[in-house]
Amino acid sequence: MRLITYGNENATKKYTPRRAMMYVPGNDWKKINKISSMGADSFILDCEDGVALNRKDEARSNIQKIFQEKMFSVLKSELSVRINSIESGLCKKDLETILKGPIFPSTLHLPKMETKVQLDWLAQELESLLGKNHNIKLIVFVESARALLDMKELIQHCFTLMDQGAPFNLEAAVFGSDDFCADIGATRTPEAKELIYSRQHFVTCAKAYRLQAIDLVYINFKDMDGLLRQSVEGAQMGFTGKQVIHPSQIEIVQQAFSPSKEKIQWARELVQSFDQHQQSGKGAFTFHGNMIDMPLLLQARNILKMADRLDQN
Repeated sequence: MRLITYGNENATKKYTPRRAMMYVPGNDWKKINKISSMGADSFILDCEDGVALNRKDEARSNIQKIFQEKMFSVLKSELSVRINSIESGLCKKDLETILKGPIFPSTLHLPKMETKVQLDWLAQELESLLGKNHNIKLIVFVESARALLDMKELIQHCFTLMDQGAPFNLEAAVFGSDDFCADIGATRTPEAKELIYSRQHFVTCAKAYRLQAIDLVYINFKDMDGLLRQSVEGAQMGFTGKQVIHPSQIEIVQQAFSPSKEKIQWARELVQSFDQHQQSGKGAFTFHGNMIDMPLLLQARNILKMADRLDQN
């Protein structure tokens, strides 16, 4: 069983910001060609919901071409791929096409994660295609009541597979609100009050395993005030980023999920104070009048990881 630890865990691991994750249909060259100018932290070349059934082969072929020909080799943003769900029967062909050849995406998105059996299948398929020498980043989607209730066990199973040598590294989880609402029969509202519990449960599970937690899409891309409100709310709840569906949403979302200058300064001073106390052999200490524990230290380190990576970009 994977134990959750604090302190220096993953201290040297490169942090990939995913404040805004922008979907781009894999069959739409007009939208694909705009990727370099949009500025999102992460772009998802989509084979799933954003692509009609009769255009799946086209999307696969385009995505393979993009990576094989290094079309976005100077792009500073993450360029990833969302495959079709395992239960759709389309996933195997996605993987066989997209992972063919010497160059392939560093990050895969698995939609509609539901069972441990699915994760076992994915691990076996990736090992068959890549061998054990590769370690692709994995982002999973929680999109049903069952998946949300089983989220802890499913994430733990991912880590168990990783410990056993599965060629993926789980980094983030995404809340798929539209499919989730359809599954439970909820009616979507602009305020998303119907999803407060679900979002809180989701972010708690993700953060318990030190995963990035990506919040729901704000569907009305013309409502900038509503987008800002929901983005700030998500950041306050503990989400690290948000899915976006239109270029106009990117700047607002990324600003909402960026640490402020004051927060960065607080984090830097806290870590420095911790290091000083460690060198002097002191354990617990107070900082700005508050007793500091390891979870708060981890939060400060994560803020600095984000800030440092954004400075590099």
